[in-house]
Amino acid sequence: MTVPRLRFSEFRDSGEWVEKSINDVCKTFSGGTPSTSEKGFYGGNISFIRSAEIDKSQTELFLTNEGLANSSAKLVKKGDVLVALYGANSGDVALAKLDGAINQAILCLKSDNSNQFIYQYLCLKEDWIVSTYIQGGQGNLSGEIIKSLRLGFPTKLEQQKIADCLSSLDELITAQTRKLDTLKTHKKGLMQQLFPVEGETLPRLRFPEFRDAGKWKEKRLIDICDINPSNEHLPQSFIYIDLESVVAGKLLYKKKIELQDAPSRAQRLLKNGDIIYQIVRPYQRNNFFCDFDDENHYVASTGYAQLRSFGESKFLYQLIHADTFVNKVIAKCTGSNYPAINSSDLAEINVATPKLPEQQKIADCLSSLDELITAQTQKLDTLQVHKKGLMQQLFPSIKEL
Repeated sequence: MTVPRLRFSEFRDSGEWVEKSINDVCKTFSGGTPSTSEKGFYGGNISFIRSAEIDKSQTELFLTNEGLANSSAKLVKKGDVLVALYGANSGDVALAKLDGAINQAILCLKSDNSNQFIYQYLCLKEDWIVSTYIQGGQGNLSGEIIKSLRLGFPTKLEQQKIADCLSSLDELITAQTRKLDTLKTHKKGLMQQLFPVEGETLPRLRFPEFRDAGKWKEKRLIDICDINPSNEHLPQSFIYIDLESVVAGKLLYKKKIELQDAPSRAQRLLKNGDIIYQIVRPYQRNNFFCDFDDENHYVASTGYAQLRSFGESKFLYQLIHADTFVNKVIAKCTGSNYPAINSSDLAEINVATPKLPEQQKIADCLSSLDELITAQTQKLDTLQVHKKGLMQQLFPSIKEL
């Protein structure tokens, strides 16, 4: 039976949705790429949208009227549904954010009723489309596959109601995303001023009570923290933190293992206040400040360097994320595919630090911003989960079709 689990009250007696193909309800077309040997085809004012740019509000290339007229590139309007057929983002769906022209890597859908409805529907089915039609999640889609997809469709009025509901949630998610981006940008800018730039020992911004406190002292990292402190033995069971466990300062999941089953890389026995620093691809900044609130033991992989500060731990945590420090680490990394720094080279990196009271002030300031960022991230995650759950109820499932 082709009906969703959740329906707006005015449509509860409107009967089943009608099964149709995308081709039945949309005008569809792909474009092409103007000859790159014709310089007169490029540099105009027509945005040329490629697959990686289907959700962007600006493009890198622009066509001329001549280039459009002498090629198979096709014009799309802001609000049209775009599906990426080729490239790393094959299967991605977006509403065009600008007028422009598309190439052969994009399929444009123009609904007879509501582009928003089609867009929301395909967003819900995106993972299913990729897993079903793209081998191993990597490869290309054909326009024919998308056009032949059969979905359930209600009346025009119900389509519009669903589209309005979900697009209003999208607007809220976009607004919350902007708030999160603003907080992150603010923190990044603040860090650039609170920590000295390369070659200097005074920051550009200082709290009033420390403006006459003199220069920061330059020391090696090994002089301000214990690196990979030794431990007598590991506990019989513990939470193991590997390189996939931490992203952007967050411990994503906890997996408890027995010592006898632990990999040989499980060696860093952690205490609260310790910092684990990702030594493989350190530019990702997937480091973690240990502040555990349970009775479990925690052990990290040797893919991290364990830092135990002699001063303010949270100051050290912020310092290792400063651009100046990260750039020094990257300069000492070896390897191309998986650049890494060894702990002995990490220990020799020079850092500038103030006295303990100023360390604490800086740490408190930046930590409070981290708390705001975390709260905003959780708010955004909640909205996205809410929208996904709502979509699963407002549209019939694949099995029901």
